[in-house]
Amino acid sequence: MATSTGATPIGPYTPAVRAGDWIIVSGQLGLRDGAIVAGGVKAQTAQAIVNLKAHLASMGATIADVKKTMCFLTDLDTFATFNESYVEGFGTSRPARSTVQVSALPAGGAVEIEAWAYKPERATSTSARTAPNAGRKKAVSKKAVAKKAASKKSVSKKSRTSSSRRAGR
Repeated sequence: MATSTGATPIGPYTPAVRAGDWIIVSGQLGLRDGAIVAGGVKAQTAQAIVNLKAHLASMGATIADVKKTMCFLTDLDTFATFNESYVEGFGTSRPARSTVQVSALPAGGAVEIEAWAYKPERATSTSARTAPNAGRKKAVSKKAVAKKAASKKSVSKKSRTSSSRRAGR
């Protein structure tokens, strides 16, 4: 279950999974060698990011591919310290982020960071991606035109029948 370069999970979950073009990294604590690192929120945040980067790397992604993080703190009064370490760890990358306070985290952690990274599985040409859709759109469009024409004929036929009935009265 654990990737060779990231922190070993402390529960029955997969630390990083790919879902199409998205890589989802489970919440990372400030764990090193199975224990929370000493040094409080600053050190735990730094280690959580090291672990996050390792799991991303195992999936062929980097911190620059992260588009959203969900951060959990056991004490929002430590937000400034957390934020300072988070900025250091993410460098110039600024993904969308939510940060919430929770009553407790596993292993007595003070910080946990989950991440969603966008990394297409393989580069495909634009024409290869759009060609099937373009054909489908044309087919759908032709069906819509045919349906509309049939509807107009039906309305036109009803109108002629109604007109001839009125004229015969």
